Amino acid sequence: MKILYSVLLICLSCNISTAQTYIGDKNEIEDILQNLEDFSRYVMSSSYQKIGNSYTDDAKIFPNNTKILAGKPAIINYWTLPEGVNIIHHKIMPDEIRIVDNTAYDYGYYEGVTKKIDGKEVTWKGKYVIVWKKVNTEWKIYLDIWNGVK
Repeated sequence: MKILYSVLLICLSCNISTAQTYIGDKNEIEDILQNLEDFSRYVMSSSYQKIGNSYTDDAKIFPNNTKILAGKPAIINYWTLPEGVNIIHHKIMPDEIRIVDNTAYDYGYYEGVTKKIDGKEVTWKGKYVIVWKKVNTEWKIYLDIWNGVK
């Protein structure tokens, strides 16, 4: 019985530590969550212009093991896949979103599956931080950094 109680206590504490924290106006949070879902949809459909339009004009991305890339043309070029390669699954899972005036940040985890030219599927996952800027009435990605986890 003590073992069952201990396991239950550990499970409950794990759920508490992975709870999502969203701080800011509910509608603004919903806009950012929708933008994250849209971004994943654009990645899976290879909609490179829509990916680019998810970023501010002066955005920077910080891909794993590369230099900082700045501006929409460089960002679109980064996301453009070789012919025959597709991302068939892409999901962003924020742990926290916090809005302060016209700036916000979120961080969490992502996962995906890439289908190679030979049909082989490669799974990947990682952690990320995004800094958002409100441009007119839209939340856009200003800084985007990510790297893989095992």
